[in-house]
Amino acid sequence: MPFDMTAPAPISLPVRAGVGLRTPHLKQVREQLPQVSWFEVHSENYFVSGGPALALLDKLRQHYPLSLHGVGMSLGGADGLDSNHLRQLKALNNRIQPAAISEHLCWSNIGGRWLNDLLPLPYSGEALNLVCAHIDQMQTALGRTILVENVSSYLRFLPDEMPEWVFAAEVARRTGCSLLLDVNNIHVSACNHGFDAADFLASIAVGSVAEIHLAGYEEVDGLLVDTHSRPVYPAVWDLYRATLDRFGPLPTLIEWDQDIPEFGVLLTEAATAQGYLDQAAPHALAA
Repeated sequence: MPFDMTAPAPISLPVRAGVGLRTPHLKQVREQLPQVSWFEVHSENYFVSGGPALALLDKLRQHYPLSLHGVGMSLGGADGLDSNHLRQLKALNNRIQPAAISEHLCWSNIGGRWLNDLLPLPYSGEALNLVCAHIDQMQTALGRTILVENVSSYLRFLPDEMPEWVFAAEVARRTGCSLLLDVNNIHVSACNHGFDAADFLASIAVGSVAEIHLAGYEEVDGLLVDTHSRPVYPAVWDLYRATLDRFGPLPTLIEWDQDIPEFGVLLTEAATAQGYLDQAAPHALAA
């Protein structure tokens, strides 16, 4: 049964540039409470009933808007959603009351085996029905609208019944969820598969996007790999500007998950993103 959207918990991230909070920076952030507009944390790192990790989130939520970003729900998994995973996320949501909760349009487990990756979906009607059912289940359990993120990919299931961007747009239309556009992932997949990133943006309804992610990639054996280990590349900044031109200013996150630098480097990247946000038109183009 589709999620009742009559009174969902709002997505209340500030329309500013935020930073992904990772383990090497926890002590500095806890002690200094730096000037950051908002933080994102990975949900699964806080699936505990107590201890210092949750205590830190309890403290930070008093000073910053927080976003819970999941990497393990496996919305496209054929086995169905893991009830324990969903229960733990609900408990964390109830405790932290985050400004947003997001997940990925992917699958990551099968037959009780979990893979440490965000694997691409076949863009088929069957997969679309399955993902939408799981999003409805997740939103109903949480009692709030979630955001779902496009992933980068290095292979495709052929033949596609629809392009990735049509799949993502239809997910949002059917379930009432919002989209988290990872601009770096769009660029990476466009280069790997030979499509035009502009086609992706043009097919997404204005008003369906609630957040943007930015990160850096690496080139490995002729493929671009979404490693989150480098600064944002110029081509991705250009695509970010085009994204803002279409959708208007949106909450934007800097992600960095490997080869994590000093916290000041992330702040510099966030300041660059903020510069683009400040220059963006206050309203988006017509859909």
